[in-house]
Amino acid sequence: MSKGTPYKEALARFQQVHGTAHELPDTSVDVDALLRDHHPDHLGGSIVDLEVGANRGERCHRQLADMLQSNARIDEADLAGAKTVETDVLIIGGGGAGCAAALTAAKEGARVILTTKLRLGDSNTVMAEGGIQASIDKDDTPQIHYDDTLRGGHNLADKDLVAKMVLDGPDVIRWLIKQGMQFDVDEFGDLLTRRAGGTTADRVVYFRDYTGLEMMRVLRESVLNREIEVWHYSPAVELLSDEQGHCAGAVITDLKKRRNVLVKAKSVIMATGGIGRMHLNAFPTSNHFGATGDGLVLTYRLGAQLRDLDSFQYHPSGLAYPHHLAGTLITEGVRSAGAQMINAEGQRFVDELKPRDHVSSAIIRECAEGRGVDAGESGIGIWLDTPGLDLRNPGIINKRFPKLVQLGKKSGIDPAKTPLLIYPTLHYQNGGVVIDENGQTTVPNLYCVGEVSGGLHGKNRMMGNALLEIISFGRRAGHVAAQSGYQRRHNKVSIAHLGPMQRDLTLAKMPMDLQGPMLFPDYAKFDSDAEYEGLRKTRNREEE
Repeated sequence: MSKGTPYKEALARFQQVHGTAHELPDTSVDVDALLRDHHPDHLGGSIVDLEVGANRGERCHRQLADMLQSNARIDEADLAGAKTVETDVLIIGGGGAGCAAALTAAKEGARVILTTKLRLGDSNTVMAEGGIQASIDKDDTPQIHYDDTLRGGHNLADKDLVAKMVLDGPDVIRWLIKQGMQFDVDEFGDLLTRRAGGTTADRVVYFRDYTGLEMMRVLRESVLNREIEVWHYSPAVELLSDEQGHCAGAVITDLKKRRNVLVKAKSVIMATGGIGRMHLNAFPTSNHFGATGDGLVLTYRLGAQLRDLDSFQYHPSGLAYPHHLAGTLITEGVRSAGAQMINAEGQRFVDELKPRDHVSSAIIRECAEGRGVDAGESGIGIWLDTPGLDLRNPGIINKRFPKLVQLGKKSGIDPAKTPLLIYPTLHYQNGGVVIDENGQTTVPNLYCVGEVSGGLHGKNRMMGNALLEIISFGRRAGHVAAQSGYQRRHNKVSIAHLGPMQRDLTLAKMPMDLQGPMLFPDYAKFDSDAEYEGLRKTRNREEE
């Protein structure tokens, strides 16, 4: 990467032009060429063909392929004497999708266990800041929402899934309000909306710049107040199968007590989120600590079909400076409100509300061609002109973006006075497990909802569709999973499906010493991290 202008020199140059109009230059560009030349999905050597499994021969990011083709963490000996429990619906994942599924299944009368690797609510849902899309304005329709979503995903999304999601939009908002969720409203009490990059209508409803956090607050309270059994610090390490090869439960590891538990379930809903903590292509990430792709690994090992494994979203506005906060998300809502992006030469270079893959590629191009800001150890980036936004709209940052203000305090920067240095951050997996309109995978009795599933976003997701998806499909899967189990009994369960997978790995001469799922990034330090006090000493015992 070319060196850019040193931070202090670039900041002085920025301040010289602060307050002047930054006209958008002619930004007509061959988008396909821009993505091919600069988007991280196209980095040389990053894509390989899978050698085993249901997607054998298909393209996949190299780091993800390693984990999909890894060996299991357990074998039959680890299950000897393990406690067995039974439930109707087992939900793996404690974010928004898992909670929506749990609430719906419980309302249908199903016995529900929700197990989560960390604590209920530790998820990418709380990281979602911008808002949730739903066509509720008089000038908007589900058809326009549908067209925007398909176009934003380069017309590669599953049209049936998109249709279900956009039609669910208005009812999802009503359901969330009934759960107690707050949204920003105008003086008449009507929901405020803003525009997402790549859309043609103001459609994103929001609560300040922490919409996902507010959503998770009400979902968490609702789950804890229902007859739903919640297991904390209890990741799934393998799925269970019956004699027909159907999904029949999961092996759960209690991290505090260091023991495995077999959960026999008539239906399993996987809601484990994304893979940001794999740090594809060495990018920082906006994802939460547990986003290590566990659901993809476990469902693939049981035979589920996946899709779009070579497509990931790098959010344009990840914080690039200071270094210890690199990758932290700054909501697209700031750009939607009018914040511009300025390179080290004091120039705009892209329409800030183009689709995310377009904007991220333009930022990477500016830096690669020497027009970035060089922050030394922190790397390189371009300016997000928050002072200009506040100058044109006095007080808007303090009023509408309190989370941004807090991030500024952590950084030692007042965003109303000093621009923030940003660079794309690994944010979302566009693909995932193939599902139908109710989240059913290609493996009977196994459902996937939220970021672990694929098909809804094509090759690029738009702001606000992820929060809509998790509620829309979480409720759909919860309903069908509960209904489908009424007439079925629990079957004999095992991990026999590991045998054929291990044979295929051996025949393909794949390494057998790499185990998956990853569960935590290798830099996890539970003994010194107060956020995860419940896991202290566990790590030490594992290393003994």
